[in-house]
Amino acid sequence: MAMNKERKVEPVKPVISSSGHVSLFTEYDIELFKAGWHYRLYDKLGSHAMTVNGVPGAYFAVWAPNARSVAVTGSFNKWSTHSHVMNIRWDGSGIWELFVAGVAEGAHYKYHIESHTGYSADKADPYAVYCETPPQTASIVWNIDFEWTDGAWMERRKEGWQDKPMSIYELHIGSWRRKSDAKFDFLSYRELAAELPEYLNELGFTHVELMPVMEHPFYASWGYQITGYFAPSSRYGRPEDFMYLVDALHNAGIAVILDWVPSHFPTDEIGLGYFDGTHLYEHDSPRKGFHPEWKSYIFNYARNEVRGFLISNALYWLDKYHIDGLRVDAVSSMLYLDYVREPGEWEPNEFGGRENLEAAGFLKEFNTVVHANYPDAITIAEESSAWPGVTHAVSEGGLGFDLKWMMGWMHDTLKYFSVDPLYRSNHQNNLTFNIYYIFDEKFVLPLSHDEVVYGKRSMINKMPGDTWQQFANLRLLYGYMYGCPGAKLIFMGSEFAQNYEWQHDYALDWQDSKGVLNAGVQLLISDLNTLYKQPQLHENSFSYEGFKWIDFNDTVNSAMSWLRKAKDGTFFLFICNFTPVVQYDYRIGVPLTGQYEELLNTDSVRYGGSNVVNRILRTTNVAMHGQEQSILVILPPLGMMVLQWQLPVQ
Repeated sequence: MAMNKERKVEPVKPVISSSGHVSLFTEYDIELFKAGWHYRLYDKLGSHAMTVNGVPGAYFAVWAPNARSVAVTGSFNKWSTHSHVMNIRWDGSGIWELFVAGVAEGAHYKYHIESHTGYSADKADPYAVYCETPPQTASIVWNIDFEWTDGAWMERRKEGWQDKPMSIYELHIGSWRRKSDAKFDFLSYRELAAELPEYLNELGFTHVELMPVMEHPFYASWGYQITGYFAPSSRYGRPEDFMYLVDALHNAGIAVILDWVPSHFPTDEIGLGYFDGTHLYEHDSPRKGFHPEWKSYIFNYARNEVRGFLISNALYWLDKYHIDGLRVDAVSSMLYLDYVREPGEWEPNEFGGRENLEAAGFLKEFNTVVHANYPDAITIAEESSAWPGVTHAVSEGGLGFDLKWMMGWMHDTLKYFSVDPLYRSNHQNNLTFNIYYIFDEKFVLPLSHDEVVYGKRSMINKMPGDTWQQFANLRLLYGYMYGCPGAKLIFMGSEFAQNYEWQHDYALDWQDSKGVLNAGVQLLISDLNTLYKQPQLHENSFSYEGFKWIDFNDTVNSAMSWLRKAKDGTFFLFICNFTPVVQYDYRIGVPLTGQYEELLNTDSVRYGGSNVVNRILRTTNVAMHGQEQSILVILPPLGMMVLQWQLPVQ
């Protein structure tokens, strides 16, 4: 029969057979599961506390088709591996089930799996919604119960994200703030909810992107080595506490994006690897199933049940946790079979190529299903290659993402800013080249966590020169970024120019934010976010209609100028001076006669600059840069200025 890939399968009451067998699966559920089209598996698999015929207990279900036996072992049976042996379904699905009377919420459990291969292990529940705090590894029976208060936000979200500002604050929950200097003295989700929304609103961010919150045994993996795909980490509280954080952010007007990792998973025995004594979730060949750089397993995207697991997980966070978007990690590693592999270490596809066609098909299916079920949710790809059409519609041959991190912009821009200003005239192409392809995709401009760790230095220490020049360069970098088309992303701590690079074992150095120059950078970010909310900077952010060069050829002075335009034709004029030399009487061609007012100048004393600013600038009938009129401006040292046209006062 034809399957409806977008059909929502609603939870059903337990079905009890004449022999007393309890199940949450209907025949249609099983049909969808086998085909890989069941996208609400979290309502069926895993553990569910319930009452059956007046008897309270918990229903357990796990997929382990190659197991010889599966038993539920836990706190309720003294971790016996024999007292609660599960029943395998007769339909060939490979699903094992059991209702255990007397098991209540809060019970800890694992699945003891014995395979036909002789392998045996205790495994965490792949669909557990709550886990023990690491280093403990048990799953916990838990039915999530939370009363949301973000109805107005969820209704407003239906208006869509296009042509709206998207200024993203990337955050690692474990190291934003701490209660003390003790290594694992984290803020809880609820404590974070008391501080984070107000802070984001003060700085004007519209979105927060959380590095993976899913349960992970190794804290230093930052959440990118996941064992509990459906469970927010219990390091910071219960599932309802994470919901409380999301609810608080929504009520403060902040959208929440989660990092999501369908590219690989760790080899910890408690996890998905070799789950039932066979390579169930991962490929059996290490040339396709093992990641040599991260020493982790790679999902088998050709297996229907694995695709169902992953897409169910994506919908779970959008459904149960009201998440507004998913940023998919390491997409390039998924798309290419030879990613970080030497010749002979990878298997070509059926056509002899290096493209992972199964992964590309999975990503298309993921985006199709997410947008069919949650059309107002955003999907973002961390993708660094030249794969075509990442943000193009699936119907047009694309992968279907809404946005893509512009890694080329990040690398080229930071490379340019690392150059001593005396030599920047020879490197201006690093800044201007990206405009030739910036509208091929819909881009996020990321200054992310990857750029401030492992000896790459903090943002402020990437900048050349003495202290004054470093801060001026950083202010210029941020001003330049906000003037470029595309959404914006800044990693925590960079907004106040933290001196040390990010270290996950410690809180940000908030003492740095009290420095005069640091506070100036923080204030600039706030003012840039305020300016970004003007239509000139976000209405046409992904279209040539919103951008026009004035001059990008002045390499002698290392200066550039361009327009950002709203749909009604109004515009802002951006002018950058990438040298520490003040340039007087610098002539800029402008499209309209009248006068121009300076809206923002990164060299303002307000931000810790030298206060080389402009006031009202009137046009003269001197042709320049292809325009019939022009203005004379003073270019601030290592500064960016934003001008707005206005009719002169009569």
